[in-house]
Amino acid sequence: MAQQPPLGELPPSYTPPAESAPQILPGSRRAPLWLRAYFQGLLFSLGCGIQRHCGKVLFLGLLAFGALALGLRVAIIETDLEQLWVEVGSRVSQELRYTKEKLGEEAAYTSQMLIQTARREGENVLTAEALGLHLQAALTASRVQVSLYGKSWDLNKICYKSGVPLIENGMIERMIEKLFPCVILTPLDCFWEGAKLQGGSAYLPGRPDIQWTNLDPEQLLEELGPFASLEGFRELLDKAQVGQAYVGRPCLDPNDLHCPPSAPNHHSRQAPNVARELSGGCHGFSHKFMHWQEELLLGGMTRDPRGQLLRLEALQSTFLLMSPRQLYEHFRGDYQTHDIGWSEEQASMVLQAWQRRFVQVAQEALPENTTQRVHAFSSTTLDDILHAFSEVSAARVVGGYLLMLAYACVTMLRWDCAQSQGAVGLAGVLLVALAVASGLGLCSLLGITFNAATTQVLPFLALGIGVDDIFLLAHAFTEAPPGTPLQERMGECLQRTGTSVALTSINNMVAFFMAALVPIPALRAFSLQAAVVVGCNFAAVMLVFPAILSLDLRRRHRQRLDVLCCFSSPCSARVIQILPQELGARTGPVGIAHLTTTVQAFTHCETSSQHVVTILPPQAQLAPPPSDPLGSELFRPGGSTRDLLGPEEGTRPKAARRSPACTRWNLSHFARYQFAPLLLQTHTKAMVLVFFGALLGLSLYGTTLVQDGLALTDVVPRGTKEHAFLSAQLRYFSLYEVALVTQGGFDYAHSQRALFDLHQRFSSLKAVLPPPATQAPRTWLHYYRNWLQGIQAAFDQDWASGRITHHSYRNGSEDGALAYKLLIQTGNTQQPLDFSQLTTRRLVDEEGLIPPELFYVGLTVWVSRDPLGLAASQANFYPPPPEWLHNKYDTTGENLRIPAAQPLEFAQFPFLLRGLQKTADFVEAIEGARAACAEAGQAGVRAYPSGSPFLFWEQYLGLRRCFLLAVCILLLCSFLVCALLLLNPWTAGLIVLVLAMMTVELFGIMGFLGIKLSAIPVVILVASVGIGVEFTVHVALGFLTSQGSRNLRAARALEHTFAPVTDGAVSTLLGLLMLAGSNFDFIIRYFFVVLTVLTLLGLLHGLVLLPVLLSILGPPPEVVQMYKESPQVLSSGAPRGGGLKWGVSTTLPQSFARVTTSMTVALHPPPLPGAYVHPASAEPTWSPAATPAASSSSSPSPRGACPATE
Repeated sequence: MAQQPPLGELPPSYTPPAESAPQILPGSRRAPLWLRAYFQGLLFSLGCGIQRHCGKVLFLGLLAFGALALGLRVAIIETDLEQLWVEVGSRVSQELRYTKEKLGEEAAYTSQMLIQTARREGENVLTAEALGLHLQAALTASRVQVSLYGKSWDLNKICYKSGVPLIENGMIERMIEKLFPCVILTPLDCFWEGAKLQGGSAYLPGRPDIQWTNLDPEQLLEELGPFASLEGFRELLDKAQVGQAYVGRPCLDPNDLHCPPSAPNHHSRQAPNVARELSGGCHGFSHKFMHWQEELLLGGMTRDPRGQLLRLEALQSTFLLMSPRQLYEHFRGDYQTHDIGWSEEQASMVLQAWQRRFVQVAQEALPENTTQRVHAFSSTTLDDILHAFSEVSAARVVGGYLLMLAYACVTMLRWDCAQSQGAVGLAGVLLVALAVASGLGLCSLLGITFNAATTQVLPFLALGIGVDDIFLLAHAFTEAPPGTPLQERMGECLQRTGTSVALTSINNMVAFFMAALVPIPALRAFSLQAAVVVGCNFAAVMLVFPAILSLDLRRRHRQRLDVLCCFSSPCSARVIQILPQELGARTGPVGIAHLTTTVQAFTHCETSSQHVVTILPPQAQLAPPPSDPLGSELFRPGGSTRDLLGPEEGTRPKAARRSPACTRWNLSHFARYQFAPLLLQTHTKAMVLVFFGALLGLSLYGTTLVQDGLALTDVVPRGTKEHAFLSAQLRYFSLYEVALVTQGGFDYAHSQRALFDLHQRFSSLKAVLPPPATQAPRTWLHYYRNWLQGIQAAFDQDWASGRITHHSYRNGSEDGALAYKLLIQTGNTQQPLDFSQLTTRRLVDEEGLIPPELFYVGLTVWVSRDPLGLAASQANFYPPPPEWLHNKYDTTGENLRIPAAQPLEFAQFPFLLRGLQKTADFVEAIEGARAACAEAGQAGVRAYPSGSPFLFWEQYLGLRRCFLLAVCILLLCSFLVCALLLLNPWTAGLIVLVLAMMTVELFGIMGFLGIKLSAIPVVILVASVGIGVEFTVHVALGFLTSQGSRNLRAARALEHTFAPVTDGAVSTLLGLLMLAGSNFDFIIRYFFVVLTVLTLLGLLHGLVLLPVLLSILGPPPEVVQMYKESPQVLSSGAPRGGGLKWGVSTTLPQSFARVTTSMTVALHPPPLPGAYVHPASAEPTWSPAATPAASSSSSPSPRGACPATE
């Protein structure tokens, strides 16, 4: 066989050799072509079936989707941070579950914070005036009262009180309960004015109301001594170093009329040295157990070389409240709540109401003309932010969908009423909206909880993605060949576009399912919901939307107006132009060259018969073909395997009404005559490759700029009071309370040295705030040991003085009697007491360890006798040691026996982490804490760190690894899906290459935009692979199924996919546009900006880079056009009887005669079960000598024709 020139380079006069014929390329591509033909046959049958029963399908589809949408009624919105952000199945979640099993669901207290800064940034607040304004704000906030359930609730009723002692004297116990101070960490505690924040009071006959502003505990105990035995309580206060409490501290304002005489500056009336008083922190009413370190109270500190304070930029006070469970237990059975059906839910409502009022009052406490500004925040404020963040904005949802409706309607309207599809666009958008609602309803029924990402982002993202396929199907439906039987139009449409829709939808679902690998519950729920919604969109587009198109086809066939379908179309009364048509049957034999002609027909309605009659003019002339910008290289007519089961697109006759040139312009016209000719020139390709190479290189650099993290300030709306507080807190008070939890499973009594070593290792971490040099470590084991050493010293003194003997301790001190009882304990249930041990053993040995047999017995005594120390240690023992009451004067055997505490399964050491500003700081602290616990584990101690840094920042330890793994798996899945459906690994590889470039470039652009990497951008980055398929697979499939050279096939792919891909991108952008109106800057930056950049990148890569790559590296065509010689085209003689003169006029220039070819590839997949199949007929054979008449019989189609529409 002679070598043929390439198809795109054939000269106009080229005559193929006689032995040429249409062939499918040999080799492995024959099977993929057959498989795709079979799949297209299934889609064709589906489309025909939907068209036959379009009304039924539409009704059942709407009914099914509507029923699923009702599932939204049971939707649950999750706002609990732990439930949203703690990794599923991680060690953190297991540790959190263990903590909740032992301690319950709630923390010991909740914090209300008040931060004061100067209105001028950086101004010094280390002044008496600033502290006076702080007192004004704190005092106003502390006096907040709310009325709920017919009761009045103030701070003293709901605040957290640490270590209230148990007193046998009922009157003294009630007085102490009323007077016992709330835990308030404030710089005002350095002064007498700190007492003003305590609202408790008590009444004694003959005295004014006792309050902390006038209470001297030492003097009070002396007055009450004759009336009650308070020796034990006195020793308790002495050990806690209460002293004179607040009345012994200097007055901030010595001119205050209530400044007590015992204040150091009462008589001098001199203002205190504020810097000296605040240095080293402040104390609550107990100097030993209530020391508030500087870092908790003072922010932006500047010191001189000697370490003295010079200036401050912020002051902070923290009010602690009981948890709902504690408040419920505290008032359960109380006379104040017996008549309101007191419950834990009511307790929670009381706390929330008080906290909201506290924040409101504190923020308004200082007038605008002062030099200071107050920021207030509470745990309820954070919950309110999360609730507001998770609420669905009905206005934005409606606005977004109305905007999409308008765009779809305007985009699909046409001047030609028969081609206009405005109603289809409206119905399509409404259908997608219903599909989104049904998908979310299905998620609700499946138990997938909603969160802020679901309510704020998913409705718009799903709308933009779903409408893409609507545009694709509608665009393909208008391009159906006029010769296609009416009952086969929908089958033809699905046959041509179903593969693309399936590819994009399946890839999107796979992408979101892969994004669910990110083990953050909020993002996993979002990914699963997105995958389900995409699946519902896919079902709606493939099953219900074809029914809408079929109904619209009936409207067009009956010549009804678009949108206003009740009115007839005026288009039928106008002059129409029949565009160039082929001569002969559309399925004529291969190799016959057809001529085209342009004629005009006048259509009118005969009044007699009411029939529409088309009259042809008596003669017509051949018209020159339209000028082609790229000449024969790009747009020489040829076939396409997209139409394997139907006629070729290049040779279809089209009819259109003559209209102004401006109205004939559309995106397909632009792609054919302007975009593709420019893009596929050699120098343009080079520029495109250089541009995208530079973009990729710049993005690779940008990836190095991406930092990890997601601060709470990024979530809260900017410009709000909450954002101002969080910004001030992050800047001045970046402290986090954490705990080192020790579990069960080891013997605490024999592991004391390992516990001390663990505490020492943890304390040495860079981020841990060390205690003052003068204060012992604030842990239960240190407090417990020190307490034992204290009572041992008291026993030694009493023993030496003879007040305690082997047989009596009544004359000894309280502590000496306690030590006596502990020293005789044996830990043996058979012989629990041994008096000979009084002088032979010590409560704490020389190594500082407690005897193991005494450990749990002594723990019972310490917990009962040192409530302030226990509360300060925040040990949270589980199981809690039993209560035990000591009576020095009871010498019976039962009083000597002390019940041992059960082996501990939970205890904790509290710590403060400081200086945690960046995510790298958190990661370093977490790694150090984990390393300390791992070392302790080698010594047999089971421990883990607990606190918000470990709950919310530990995810960053493996986030990048998880991200890389998910993207790699998804790219592999995308390759497999594309290779399976396209049946061409070459093309699938190019698609995956472009998708990988898009992901890298999006990641790099995030670095330049300052967007930090957290679980949310990771989900978007992973989903970008699936979303990017929307922009690439249509072009790749169009290229793969076209014939000709690479340039020709790339141009054809652009011509047919440019419009729907662009419409899809615009629809996605319109869906995202509503996110720009969010009140949350977080939504704008992390969703709107990132997804907009992703959409623009997809558009550039799909319509610019991919066609260029395909024109250079694309796979060969699946079908090539071979030629046979034809000695005779058509006779140029005039037909009998005159009329139209067909043929080539000898007077016309050669360029006015256009030679077109058509090709039919007959593939016969096995028929579908139940499908309608025409009776088999022999396929006609063709010889070069055949006449046109002999070729008029139709070739058998590889599909069965659809029966007539019912």
